Amino acid sequence: MIRLSVDDAVVVDPGQDVVLTCEVIAGFPSPNVTWTRYPGPLPLSAQVRGRSLTLRAVTPSDAGFYNCTAVNNVGNPARKNVNLVVRTMNNLTFQITPDSNKDSETIQMGRDLKLSCHVDATPQDKVNYTWYKNGALIYNSDNLILLRSDPDMAPGTSSLEIVDMKFRDLATYSCVANFPGSRVPELRVDVNISQNSVSPPVLTVPPGSQVVSVREGGVAELLCMIVDGKPRPPVLWSRTEKDLLMPSGQPVVETPDGRLRLRNVTRDMMGAYRCQTAPYNGLNIKRREAQVQLNVQYSPILDPVFQDVRSRNSQMVTLRCTILRANPPRLTDIRWYRNGEIIRMPMPDLKETPELKFKLEPLNNGSYECRVSNYAGTSSCTFNVSAKPYNAEFYFDTPNPVRILKGNNYSYNLQWTQKDPEATDRIIGYWINVRKNKLNQLVKQIDLRGKEPEKGVLMTYTIPDLQIPVSYEVRLSPITTFSTGDYVTRIIQYSEPYTYPRPTDHVCGFEDDRICGFSQDRSDNFDWTRQNHLTQNPKRSANTGPDTDRSGTKEGFYMYIEASQPRVQGEKARLMSPLFNETLYRGPKGSGRMPYCVSFYYHMKGKHIGALNVILRVRSIASVDSMVWSKSGPQGPDWKKAFFDVSPSGPFQIVFEGIRGSSFEGDIAIDDVSITTGKCKQENTVASAGKTVLIGGSHPLPLASGLTFGSSCLLLLLYR
Repeated sequence: MIRLSVDDAVVVDPGQDVVLTCEVIAGFPSPNVTWTRYPGPLPLSAQVRGRSLTLRAVTPSDAGFYNCTAVNNVGNPARKNVNLVVRTMNNLTFQITPDSNKDSETIQMGRDLKLSCHVDATPQDKVNYTWYKNGALIYNSDNLILLRSDPDMAPGTSSLEIVDMKFRDLATYSCVANFPGSRVPELRVDVNISQNSVSPPVLTVPPGSQVVSVREGGVAELLCMIVDGKPRPPVLWSRTEKDLLMPSGQPVVETPDGRLRLRNVTRDMMGAYRCQTAPYNGLNIKRREAQVQLNVQYSPILDPVFQDVRSRNSQMVTLRCTILRANPPRLTDIRWYRNGEIIRMPMPDLKETPELKFKLEPLNNGSYECRVSNYAGTSSCTFNVSAKPYNAEFYFDTPNPVRILKGNNYSYNLQWTQKDPEATDRIIGYWINVRKNKLNQLVKQIDLRGKEPEKGVLMTYTIPDLQIPVSYEVRLSPITTFSTGDYVTRIIQYSEPYTYPRPTDHVCGFEDDRICGFSQDRSDNFDWTRQNHLTQNPKRSANTGPDTDRSGTKEGFYMYIEASQPRVQGEKARLMSPLFNETLYRGPKGSGRMPYCVSFYYHMKGKHIGALNVILRVRSIASVDSMVWSKSGPQGPDWKKAFFDVSPSGPFQIVFEGIRGSSFEGDIAIDDVSITTGKCKQENTVASAGKTVLIGGSHPLPLASGLTFGSSCLLLLLYR
């Protein structure tokens, strides 16, 4: 048990020192105390001495929640937090509101007038506003009414209403904002109210500035000037398309003089910009607004940027460079190059899609480039034209190299497919080079002439007589009558296969960060995440996902998928169990396949839940996946248990596939996964302190949470 030396919130001035002490009032053995901060780490100026945290000369960036945690490994950790608030005050603005009931835009005698004052402050509700008229303090009267918090304005705004304005009310009014008793300097703004000091603004775009053209990468200046009006308010700029932000990333940009300067202009900035008068630091009336069009000139956008073109010798090849967009759209030049040298040809039609046709011969293989220009610049399409065959592509190998009983040798079953074997001249075979990896010493060169590929067909070759434990670099290249393709390489090395514990012993609660040998599938869209109640994001989405692991303890871990952005509907995350060599655990000869029981807990709370699938993956030359269990849609707020039997025909893995639903309330979690030999059995359970002790069956007996050897406890046995 702990307590803090301060209240839940501490408000201080910048430059002050702050000392926070975490007092331990109970706990045996004596707890260890640590300090953390949210958001972000502790400030660089923070000093931790024993159980006290000292912050020297705090700044507004030091504000946040400071957390004290005491741990002695008995029960749950004790936690307390304090919110540190550093006073700040800036950006004092005013508004002049003529009689809104009369829809007036000017100050008129005999009508009402309101002056408003607002400052951006932390904490906002502690700001004190004071009003003065010609330097004299203003008190409430029949025609001067003070509003501490004006309901018609933004929160934290103070207003002075002048009722039935008379000539005596023409004066200079001052608004002063401060924190009482604080060292934060006060802010002051003066507003002169006279017959000649206030008039509505007139906003205009200078002639010739309605459209501004600039080349991409250049600098643009948009003008929207206030030609009349007292006082002159700032000019606010925004995009006319509602969903587009300003180049700075903000929805609105304020300029004091109506000039918007844009540097390093890109084509994404092109479009209409709205300028309008701000409602503050001037008259609070209907906004004046205008528009300026920004036209960005850029070089042509072409497709393809790069293309690998393969063809048979003596065949016609057509290279086409498509112009997707250009500004200005009128082209000025089109030229073709081969290996950097210009190709002499008649001037092409600038209104047609650039094309180059020629017969492919061994001497004109190479790099072709089409350069297309307009007044803004030049872009190019590049083509690598060759009669060489495409590279071979390595396929899934056997789980381990095969050891030969005699000697200290092993063999390796190399597997590959050929990409588009008919794209070039006929492939008549392959070269295989085998080198000692570290020495780069050629061991053997294998000529596989006559081994012709078919599209989509898996090809294999067993490399014999490799030495244990030497690693090798294998290079594979297709060959045709006229040429040899590029090599693709891979490293192979023999290692004794790791034997995982018998599935009977494999029960995983994900408490260790190695997650029991489970791994993420690299071919999916995103990963499963390990977390518990203490490590989850405090700003995570409500109404979805579990609060604790399936045992109900905050310290217990589980695996889950986070459905928030940037995840989109249908994306998949796959978590794979270790590979179990089923053949090691077969029953007596002729007894058939060994059955296994797979059990786990799942949590699927949220209105946007997608699906949880469990896949049996049997490994052989090519892996075979089969779905053995599936749930979709919300399944309630509690953890639920699932169990089923599998009878794999070879080495196997269990794959948990989480699929993201239609929106962010779709987190899915799993916990306490077990894979045991034998068929699943009906279980009788004993519930204690949120844990379940399994009676009978082939499952282990985990100790109930909070129980230690030598403790006294009562077990209630339920017979069913």
